[in-house]
Amino acid sequence: MDDIQLAVDLTRASFVIALKLSLPLLLTGLVVGVLVSVLQAATQVQEQTLSFIPKILSVGAAAYITMQWSVTTIVEYTRGLLEQMPTMFAK
Repeated sequence: MDDIQLAVDLTRASFVIALKLSLPLLLTGLVVGVLVSVLQAATQVQEQTLSFIPKILSVGAAAYITMQWSVTTIVEYTRGLLEQMPTMFAK
């Protein structure tokens, strides 16, 4: 395999892993942020902490819930990368 293609493949795989790991947290923050914004618009309460606290708590809860899956995903990716290393650099 060409060195440039190897670098591109490794970079693409790392971006996919980063996207997979961050997506549940980002979607949770987005959904809670929209719900709180709708609630604030309906009640005309424009308090900054009212939007921040639910988002930070929900993202923290989502991180806690998905922690085992996230660690498993990272370990599998790292294990696969380490197993491929001898064949990557052998010429």
